[in-house]
Amino acid sequence: MVFEPVAPHYNGMTSLPPEDRLANHKAGTKAASMVKRHGLSLVAELYAHLNPMPFEAAAQMEQDLAEDLRQAGYTVTGGH
Repeated sequence: MVFEPVAPHYNGMTSLPPEDRLANHKAGTKAASMVKRHGLSLVAELYAHLNPMPFEAAAQMEQDLAEDLRQAGYTVTGGH
């Protein structure tokens, strides 16, 4: 599936299942304000093949994925 670079993406890592983390953002629990206000869905195609991952590798992957998405023309929040 090809994604058009039109919608902003939030990039972050969590020890929770991604669906639970998105629900927490939307509920305001340790939420990124951008996700709480504008988050719509997960893009599993971007992360499903990466889980699970050790913490150190996940921290580096978060940064790398954010940069890759920016280079592809996406607006990306997170990815610290």
